[in-house]
Amino acid sequence: MAANVRVRRPATPPPGLPHVAPSSHKYPPIRQDHLSADERREAASKGYGPGRRSHSPGGLNITSGEWKLLAVVLLIALGVRMFRISKPDSVVFDEVHFGKFAARYIKTRYFVDVHPPLAKLLITAAAFISGFNGDFDFKEIGKVFENAPYVAMRMVPATFGVATIPIAYLTLRALDCRATTALLASIFLTFENGLVTQSRHILLDSPLVFFTALTVFFFVGFSNEDKKEPFTNQWWTWLALTGLSLGAVVSCKWVGLFTIATVGVCTMLQLWLLLGDLRVSPRMWARHFFARAVCLILIPVLFYMTMFQLHFIILGSSGEGDAFMSSEFRQTLGLGMEDTYADVALGSDITIRHLNTQGGYLHSHSHNYPGGSGQQQVTLYPHRDDNNLWRVLNATVNNYEQYDYEHKPIVYIDHGSHIKLRHLVTDRGLHSHEVRPPVSDVDFQNEVSAYGMPGFIGDINDDWVVEIEKGDSSDKESSKRLRTLRTHFKLRHLNTGCYLFSHKVKLPEWGFDQQEVTCNKNAVKENSLWYVETATKHPQLSADAPKVNYKIPGFLSKFWELQQVMWTTNAGLTDRHMYDSRPLTWPRLRRGINFWVKDHRQIYLIGNPFVWWSSTASVITYMIVRGFLLLRAKRGYRDFDNTKVVKYDSLCGFLFVGYCMHYFPFFLMGRQLFLHHYFPALYFAILLNCAVFDLATSTLRPKIRLQIAAVLMIIAIITYSKFSSLAYGNPWTKQKCSNAQWVKTWDFACNEFFDDYSQYSGVTVPTLNRSTPMATIGGEPGGRAAIVVEDKLGQDGVVPPEDEQSTAVPIGVPEPGRDVFAKDEQKEIKSQMRISQDVPVNNVDEKEISAATFEPTGAAPEEKKEEVKLQAGGMSATGGSEGQARPEVIGILEKEIEVELGENVEDHRKSHGPLDHEEAIADQVAHELYPEARDVE
Repeated sequence: MAANVRVRRPATPPPGLPHVAPSSHKYPPIRQDHLSADERREAASKGYGPGRRSHSPGGLNITSGEWKLLAVVLLIALGVRMFRISKPDSVVFDEVHFGKFAARYIKTRYFVDVHPPLAKLLITAAAFISGFNGDFDFKEIGKVFENAPYVAMRMVPATFGVATIPIAYLTLRALDCRATTALLASIFLTFENGLVTQSRHILLDSPLVFFTALTVFFFVGFSNEDKKEPFTNQWWTWLALTGLSLGAVVSCKWVGLFTIATVGVCTMLQLWLLLGDLRVSPRMWARHFFARAVCLILIPVLFYMTMFQLHFIILGSSGEGDAFMSSEFRQTLGLGMEDTYADVALGSDITIRHLNTQGGYLHSHSHNYPGGSGQQQVTLYPHRDDNNLWRVLNATVNNYEQYDYEHKPIVYIDHGSHIKLRHLVTDRGLHSHEVRPPVSDVDFQNEVSAYGMPGFIGDINDDWVVEIEKGDSSDKESSKRLRTLRTHFKLRHLNTGCYLFSHKVKLPEWGFDQQEVTCNKNAVKENSLWYVETATKHPQLSADAPKVNYKIPGFLSKFWELQQVMWTTNAGLTDRHMYDSRPLTWPRLRRGINFWVKDHRQIYLIGNPFVWWSSTASVITYMIVRGFLLLRAKRGYRDFDNTKVVKYDSLCGFLFVGYCMHYFPFFLMGRQLFLHHYFPALYFAILLNCAVFDLATSTLRPKIRLQIAAVLMIIAIITYSKFSSLAYGNPWTKQKCSNAQWVKTWDFACNEFFDDYSQYSGVTVPTLNRSTPMATIGGEPGGRAAIVVEDKLGQDGVVPPEDEQSTAVPIGVPEPGRDVFAKDEQKEIKSQMRISQDVPVNNVDEKEISAATFEPTGAAPEEKKEEVKLQAGGMSATGGSEGQARPEVIGILEKEIEVELGENVEDHRKSHGPLDHEEAIADQVAHELYPEARDVE
């Protein structure tokens, strides 16, 4: 019977699948590592299980050959970024600011910047290790470096620029893109001219882009781990690294907040999907939520605050940033104030500070307003000075006799007290009247001046009413009467009812750029509050009278105050710049930034047009295709059931969200913006561009895909080389420069270059920013000193014909971005003027505090016409016989004075009064600050 039993044959595999060897399983699982998502789906539909396999950390499955390829790309990027990094050997664009900040860190002098400190600290560390002592001032673009390790400082952002390349490669590989796609992205980033230019100088954008890329890489790695198995050691590592990188990116620039927003949106989407997964219990969902909250919120905040703690520790001494901080803050910078008397009474000598704008002290000096009443100026001055001292006296309504505070009982200043404030140095009273102020020239604003003379007790326009707003909770008396540092009060003018007021409006040069003080009938309360900072010992106070001082703030108070200063100032950077641009022009690469022009060379920030425009096209393409798929889904098509569509929709959607989060918020900003603000968004656009390439070539054979990628890489490299002279400041010719101006708004300074490369082989001569003939006067042996002046007439006194002059469009000189915190850097001269003006000066008091150097030019018009005497070296040029200089020379020298003064000489010969442009400024200020008054008009 056994002979009749047939041997059972192995089961035949399903049709369409490869033959498998017999095994103990009826349908043994096949290896799926090489299968695409669609192939795995088909296999699963036929009964083949997925099979359990290990996965690489963060979804990175990099072969050894890829690591070798990545090493080659890294060497190429290193060469591109570091090539001739020592050139130019002079300051470029915003190195003016960030190099100067490094010097201040080394000198430990406090400064304020609108950007957080991490990138600046890294640059400072390189400078310190290289022996920089902080003496080089980075004063202006084109200043040659002396005793400054600028190469080491430039290598910091350059290193970050190089490190961004492999991060981009690994990010795309972790996003399940092919190696060819990742290589394409690396080459695009390596040869992107804008990123190359920005990373070769002492600037902050290269570290910003690096930490943005690093954050994206870590978050992608975490997301891949989260899909496999949450709460493993690798899962926690990727999540914690994402949080640290978020802290680093926002510690470089506040643009890092956009990166936080990108990760935040994706994290909320993850939590939303987990909430809808019934296999995830509420307790497990809570674990996911708190893990992300700790790592993606708490860790970045702690990292960010730690950077500011280092900032405060290093900057422990007084510097130019003091004026922007509160007096409590300044106590920590070596500017501690001695204890002062707490009580304020009639006869006290006090200093008064404005509460809201931190503009400084109520101040007056021996200079008058050029218009209006012509009386003595009253301003806010940010520095301590004897001209800030005022004596509190009783009001003199109806010729009331002055109170004898030296002998009679002490009288404190209560709510509703009528007082006068007498300026001690000039012996004039704080005064207001129905005269419009010099800048805020509107009906509800009155001028505030100092009026009177020695022995004159004043009039009713000197009388003010004290209105106590609030006191300190720790000092009950401060709510009832005036107490130093504790009481916030307002001063109401008795006669007109307006309130003593100040705002962030600066007076013109005749007011030494100090802050305007007015009397406002419609005053905002915050700008009408004052407090007494110091009070000298009153004659009736005992020796042991109570004293007070500022409270020393802790780290959190200092940190929060600095954030407020940075925020308000950053929002206030609305001044126009020669090379600023708006976000709408960035994706089109409409215009770049002139970084540096010198020695017939130029550094101009411009992107690689091929990389830039193709990336913009990919963003637009994704928007169109995604919209089309949504329309098809509405009509019942099931495109999103295709795993390939789902994969690339998730991939491109993530990069598109990153692009939008880093680009569109700039449309909400009215502040000054530049092309380099687009770089983080450009990074996402380049990755999206390569993801679109990965989708478009997904059906092609690997060899053909590689050939297409090679063509794209070659085009990118050729385009990079065409504009590389602008990135490195290399010799270039006018013809090549003109040929490279593909867009008419690309304003390279082509006229700065030589006509031929052979001309660069000689000695380079620094060129002016405009072609101007010069002439030398004097310099004979034993004679007068030589001076160089503009030769309007030519050496032979012949005017050059107009057709010989250049008709090129004038190109603006390179200038750094605005550093609003440095605008008062030159104001430590304390109300000194640098030029002579016809401003009325009261000579009653000749004290030298806050003195100005004046040479009044109030002569009659006929006297002005008699003689103009100019001296340069040993030469005199007059209208008379002295020197017998040619009239042409007089004209030339007068022109030199015009250039030196920045305005026409005639403007200094005529009397100064309310000028048209000042009235326009006043109008503009009034309309911006007080729109309700404009509506009434």
